[in-house]
Amino acid sequence: MSDGINILMYHQVGRFDRLEGAMASHRSTYCRVDRFAAQMAFLKRFGYTVLSMDQVLACVRGEAPIPPRAVALTFDDGYENFAEHAWPILRKHGFPAMVYLIAGLVGRPSSWFERDNRPTPPLMTADRIRQLRAEGCDFGGHSVNHVKLAEQDDATIRREVTDCKSMLQDLLGEPVRHFCYPFGSHDLRAVEACAEAGWTTATTCERSPATTADDPLTLPRKAVAWGDSLFGVWWKIHMKNTPKRPLIRRAAW
Repeated sequence: MSDGINILMYHQVGRFDRLEGAMASHRSTYCRVDRFAAQMAFLKRFGYTVLSMDQVLACVRGEAPIPPRAVALTFDDGYENFAEHAWPILRKHGFPAMVYLIAGLVGRPSSWFERDNRPTPPLMTADRIRQLRAEGCDFGGHSVNHVKLAEQDDATIRREVTDCKSMLQDLLGEPVRHFCYPFGSHDLRAVEACAEAGWTTATTCERSPATTADDPLTLPRKAVAWGDSLFGVWWKIHMKNTPKRPLIRRAAW
């Protein structure tokens, strides 16, 4: 059983009754809104503590105890369907949520889907982001151009993580502290670039709970996929705790 913080990873939330063609090969980037509603009701009903990423940071730093049944809710890319479908459900339950924005694609289609012949749903506009921020939604960075950082040269990595921060801070008019590696792609260069840019946490796609042993800039997450039942989500939270590869940690950790 997991004693750490289970950071759950979502992408799109919407009326995805069926996944056809290339969409079926990317099940982890879709969540049916009815199942999402049931998952959030489950967390509420059974006493899970839903943490903000600021609270996650305090816990992994050892500045606050990790509550029992601790989870955090993260949403990659910043789709408009988050605002339409997920956010009202989250507000109903009073749950904090972190949405990671692609700074260079705000208000544009999710163009990288074209490579997989998938529909390109719109990303939230700047006005929508500010509206949700005023309502209590948390926002973080997901690079400038949604590239695989581990495949880039050093200069590109630095631009992607540094410019992302400044662009989003200009958009929101406040500090933006939390980052997410696009596609989960990261190496030690990317981690160190995030540290230099001033990000306080960064999340990966490695599957395990976050604990005080983790580097805050390589926090693991667990993906919730289109077909996951309530039992499947419970199983991921409490039983799927072994990452597929060793976690990258800076020397300080």
